[in-house]
Amino acid sequence: MRVITVNASKSYDILVGSGLIDIVGGILTQSFEPCKVAVITDDIVDEIYGESVMQSLEESGYDARKFLFKNGEKSKNINTYIDIQNFLAKNELTRKDIVLALGGGVVGDIAGFSASTYLRGINYVQVPTTILAQIDSSVGGKTAIDLECGKNLVGAFHQPSLVVCDIEALSTLTDEVIEDGLGEGAKYALLDKRVFMHILNKNFDLETFVSLCIEYKKQIVEGDEFESGNRKLLNLGHTIGHAIEKLSGYTISHGKAVAIGLDYILSASVKHGKITSDDYEKIKVVLSHLTKNVDKSLCPFDIKDIVECMVYDKKREGDSISLVVYNGLGNCEIESIKLCDLLGYFQ
Repeated sequence: MRVITVNASKSYDILVGSGLIDIVGGILTQSFEPCKVAVITDDIVDEIYGESVMQSLEESGYDARKFLFKNGEKSKNINTYIDIQNFLAKNELTRKDIVLALGGGVVGDIAGFSASTYLRGINYVQVPTTILAQIDSSVGGKTAIDLECGKNLVGAFHQPSLVVCDIEALSTLTDEVIEDGLGEGAKYALLDKRVFMHILNKNFDLETFVSLCIEYKKQIVEGDEFESGNRKLLNLGHTIGHAIEKLSGYTISHGKAVAIGLDYILSASVKHGKITSDDYEKIKVVLSHLTKNVDKSLCPFDIKDIVECMVYDKKREGDSISLVVYNGLGNCEIESIKLCDLLGYFQ
């Protein structure tokens, strides 16, 4: 098992290994006294892990309660959030108790946001069960829900107390969900040379890949916890990706949308002389080892419609928007682009 420690406003460990979900109760005893644990999960994840997690918690001396909601991005809304708040209150959780997020990014985001606001903040533990959640959303303390106008527009920074990444959980995922996570991983490959080189390694393995992505994010979060500077680099491909998700009514997955967003960024880099056409083609070949979705031709929406939707992105500041641009492997920067120039930047 690998242990990665994040030293932000509060320090916490990220555990990466196999067979961890079945012993999650025992893992918690190393950090928490017996207390109430509110397990927040979705209906699909519950069928796979709900019983074993509840049993592990109870055998380890915790009073476990469970809240279920329907799987999918459409559940990450104000109504589900209020339902969770009422669940925590009715079960009389206190500031000494724990919210445990069991599932993918949607579960982690809404459970974390619920923990950040209930009683003005209680401890929460992330147990991410998808690649996307393990390498990204479970780490760094970003929590949020969606509004009709856009994704993650209501949220808070609230660092978890512990993150437990069970690599064996990834074996239960469909090919589509795995590729969704690897689409997010393509972002890390462009930001960090170590991730890029591991993709080329004949001995590529998911545990190392997950760990390398987490290590990169850890460094960024420790240097800029509240996203006032370099943490914005982690939005590479996301400003476009979130707009694509929104336009699709969230029928296009996050990882696929981000991967398509990366292709828009890469082609814009060619247009603006940041990289050559040969560089662009070579990068896409490498990223194709992760996901076949890194191709803007797969996007059903016109760039004009995407840009119009980007206006509602949370990274907008007045009449400009922050965009992460690609200048070469491991060399990305944040550029402020006027909204009136945004369409021309890509066309």
